[in-house]
Amino acid sequence: MKIGKSGGEIINNDKLETIFHYQNLFDGFVKKERNLNFSKEEWIQKEILATLSELSELLTEVNFKWWKNPKPLNEDNIKDELVDILHFFVGMCLNAGMSADELFQRYLNKNKENFDRQNGVSDKKGYELK
Repeated sequence: MKIGKSGGEIINNDKLETIFHYQNLFDGFVKKERNLNFSKEEWIQKEILATLSELSELLTEVNFKWWKNPKPLNEDNIKDELVDILHFFVGMCLNAGMSADELFQRYLNKNKENFDRQNGVSDKKGYELK
C-alpha cells in the first residue's frame, strides 16, 4: 500500500483553502487505497458519526463526568481532538460540494445574521438582547 503525504505547503497563501486542499487529497487517497465507494449521503452520515466520536473524545478531555475525580487538563490533547473534528467537518463540506471560499462566505453571512438577531434587526425574532 502506498502512503500518501501532505506537502505541508500553504496553497495561494490561504490557510482555509490549504486545509480544504489537503483534506481533499487525504480523503481521495483513503477512498482509493481502501476501495471505498459510498454515496455522498453515506459519506456525510459516516463523517457525522466520526465527528460525534471525536466530540465525545474532546468531552472526555475536559472532565465532563462530575461523578469522577477530574484529571489535569491536557491542552495538547484538547487541541488534537479539535483538529480531528476539523478533519471530518471539512470532509463533510467537500462531500456536500462546498469549497473553502463558499464556506467562508456562508460563515460571514451567518455571522452577520447572528449579530442582527442579537441586535433585534433580523426578520427572525426571539433572539434580541433585552
